[in-house]
Amino acid sequence: MSTRSSISEIDDRGALRALTLAQRGVALAHPNPIVGAVVVKNGRAVGEGFHEYDKRDHAEIVALKQAGARARGATLYVNLEPCCHTGRTGPCTKAIIEAGIRRVVASIPDPNPAVAGKGFAQLRRAGIRVLTGAWEEEARRWNEDFAKWIRTGSPFVTLKVALTLDGRIAMRPGHSTAISGARSRSAVQRLRHEADALLTGIGTILADDPRLTDRTGEPRRRKLLRALVDSHLRLPLKSRLLKSAKGDVVVFTLQSPDSPKARAIARAGAEVVRVRSQGGRVDLEEVIRELGRREILNVLLDAGAGVNGAAIEAGIVDKLILFYSPRIMGTSGVPMARVSSRWFPKSPVLPDFRVMPYGEDFFFEGYFHDVYRDH
Repeated sequence: MSTRSSISEIDDRGALRALTLAQRGVALAHPNPIVGAVVVKNGRAVGEGFHEYDKRDHAEIVALKQAGARARGATLYVNLEPCCHTGRTGPCTKAIIEAGIRRVVASIPDPNPAVAGKGFAQLRRAGIRVLTGAWEEEARRWNEDFAKWIRTGSPFVTLKVALTLDGRIAMRPGHSTAISGARSRSAVQRLRHEADALLTGIGTILADDPRLTDRTGEPRRRKLLRALVDSHLRLPLKSRLLKSAKGDVVVFTLQSPDSPKARAIARAGAEVVRVRSQGGRVDLEEVIRELGRREILNVLLDAGAGVNGAAIEAGIVDKLILFYSPRIMGTSGVPMARVSSRWFPKSPVLPDFRVMPYGEDFFFEGYFHDVYRDH
C-alpha cells in the first residue's frame, strides 16, 4: 500500500488545493462530507471541483467532467477516499477508472466503517496507483463532524466559551458581559457558519436576548437550526429568538407540547419537543440524539455555566474552543461551567490541543474525543 512516505512535494501541493476546494463546501455539503478534487495533467490543473449536496455530483465527478479527455493518464487529488457504492449518484471509483486516471492521491479513508478502504481497493485492482496521507491531520479535522455522525448517528459537539484568564464568563448570573475582542467575535460567526445547529440554554436567552443567527452572509444549504434547552418553557414570547423564528427554532423541554405556553411558542414559528428528564433537567444526550436523527452533523454549544457543565458531565462535548481575554474578573464572576465536585477525579486530560495568540485574546482548542477512534 502506498502511503505518506511516497508523496512528493508536487503531490503535497495538489492535495492542499483539493483540501482548499473542499472548504468551499462548508454549509453546502452536509449531510455528506466536504470534499474537493483536482485533476492534474503534465503539471497543470485541468479540472477541479467541490461537492454541494443540492448539485448532487461529488467533487471527483465535477473535476473529471471539467477535465474531459485530458483526465486520461492524469493524477487525481482528493481529500477523502472516493466512494465505491451507489447512493444518490453512482460510484466515483467507476468514473475515475473509466476516465483513465493513472494516479490517485488522497488524504484519508472514508470514515464510514462500512466502506473505509473499499474505494482504494477497487482503484488498485484497476491498476491505478493510490497514495494516501497527504495533509491527513487537516483533512480529518475538516470532516470530523461527518466522521462522528456516520459512525454514531450523533452530531459532533463543539463547546465554545469566551472567558477571562481566571475562567469567568460574566460578572454575575443572568447578566451579559462583553469579554472577547473583535477577532474572536468574528471567529465565533465563522463557527456558526460551519455548524448545522447552535445549542443554548434559556439562561442565555433571558440574559442576552440574542437571535443566535449566522451573520457571515455566506451561502448555506440549510438555515442554522437554533436549538434551545428550556426545561420549564420560560422562553419569552417577545424574545428576539422567537420573533425571528421561521421553522429554524426548536425548543427542548420537559413540558407537554399541548400546554398553553407550548402552543403559543409553536404558533410563533418554533417547534416544541418534549424530552425525558435527567436529574430534573432536559436530558442532553437525548437532545443530541434527536439532532442527529435530523441529519445535524455539527452542533455549536454556545451557552452559560449551567448547560456547559451539564454537557461536559454528560460526555457529549467532543471539542472545546476557548477565547481567553487577558483580564481578571475576580471570584464573584460566573465560571465557564458548573460541574459537581465529583467531576474532577474523572476529568480527562485533553491529549490533543493547541494554544495561540488571537488578536487581543488567545485561542485554545482541545479534544475530549478522537471521533476517528473513540466511537
